[in-house]
Amino acid sequence: MSIQVQQTPNPNARKFILPGHRFAQSRNFSSAESAAADPVARQLFGLEGVYNVLMAQDFVTVNKRPDVAWEALEAAVIAVLADSLARQSEDSHSSTSARN
Repeated sequence: MSIQVQQTPNPNARKFILPGHRFAQSRNFSSAESAAADPVARQLFGLEGVYNVLMAQDFVTVNKRPDVAWEALEAAVIAVLADSLARQSEDSHSSTSARN
């Protein structure tokens, strides 16, 4: 369950490609307030420097402020996304087990 990272033409944006289709529809969050109801977006906005999150089918694009370096932020975004994917996997295994 690896997350691939792609640079974009915008040096302040990174595209995090997820394994498989994860979102039914695209969602864009331009503030922490707009992300409050979405647990993953809310966690991403909790990271220093994040100002926009786009979730679309099998990827998440994160925009950061220019004064924030990608090195630590990229690792933190991957950690948030990996944790979310692990929880989704556990939830699907639990619901499958409950049906059997």
